[in-house]
Amino acid sequence: MIVSRTKIIVRLALSAASALSAASVAMAESSSWFSRDETTVPKLAPSLKKSAPEREAPAPKGNGIGTTIPSTVPATGDDAAYTAFDQGQYLTALKLAQAAAARNEPQANTLIARIYAEGLGVPKDEKKAFDYYKRASDLGDIQGTFALGMSYAEGKGVKKDYRLAGDFFEKAALTGNADANYNLGLLFLNGTGKPLNPIRAFQHIRYAAEKGIPQAEYDLAELYQSGTGVDANALEAAKWLSRAADHGLAVAKYDYAVRLLQGFGLTADEPKIPALLKSAAESGIAGAQNRLAYVYLDGIKVKKDPIEAAKWRLIAQKNGFEDKNFDEILAKMSKGDRLKASVEASAWIDRIAVDPEMSAVP
Repeated sequence: MIVSRTKIIVRLALSAASALSAASVAMAESSSWFSRDETTVPKLAPSLKKSAPEREAPAPKGNGIGTTIPSTVPATGDDAAYTAFDQGQYLTALKLAQAAAARNEPQANTLIARIYAEGLGVPKDEKKAFDYYKRASDLGDIQGTFALGMSYAEGKGVKKDYRLAGDFFEKAALTGNADANYNLGLLFLNGTGKPLNPIRAFQHIRYAAEKGIPQAEYDLAELYQSGTGVDANALEAAKWLSRAADHGLAVAKYDYAVRLLQGFGLTADEPKIPALLKSAAESGIAGAQNRLAYVYLDGIKVKKDPIEAAKWRLIAQKNGFEDKNFDEILAKMSKGDRLKASVEASAWIDRIAVDPEMSAVP
């Protein structure tokens, strides 16, 4: 029997509260060098606000693999297909899963669907993936049901249909699936595929956040901040934004650092400002790079370092972030300091060019 893996589907359908926070945080930000662009997950709701290009970063690359490692996995055992899959032996995993699927094992169909959906060892085939997700769902696999909702939401292998996506998300959410609750909450929040219902949106997103989904934690923070579906609560907003940052979400690190700088975060977290900004900057967020430049320039929780400040400003500038104020400061620096900062900025940019995944925004 194939053992279900609760995280076989890891993508999230859409991000709504990031659009909400774009409005509320930008309103609180007096400087012209703060804006955002939400690039963390696919955008499925056309009703969401568009935003400024601060967060533009390379889209995560697909992990389709055209060949597979020769198998060393036994062809028997309850978890053999997943063992092969985890080892990158996709054709072996496919063969074992197909045998299990022939015995009507629900989870085996979900595994086969993922292999075809991502083109792992086989040509990518979204229609075939959809058919296997549907069979898995019909047989009762919750991950298959959630993935089926994703297929309808994204129009992969089937015509896009938010109403059907919502139905399958709700079916999976009723079992306690955190990803399904998150996506269902976003549909209620936007009135896309489900009636507009901020209270239900809050309930589902909070459930997902409590289960540890970073994007849900991030969005929940904005629901508390804006008072959407719940009474506004700045302390809860700070707490959940901090949690999303701690869980590695780059945009959350950036936003939380900004709020800490504005005095809206948890006092105990203020020493984290430089580290949060640097991590977000290293992830490729231009606004974080520019903000980090000011942190080094002004010596906020770090020793003043004009050259390091200039370095990050040049990196942000290279990424298209405009800041005439800092550029005037840069022009007044000595030629030697500007040259040193330029060399360090170029080295950083070259390093990212060699390994683009180092700057991928999670």
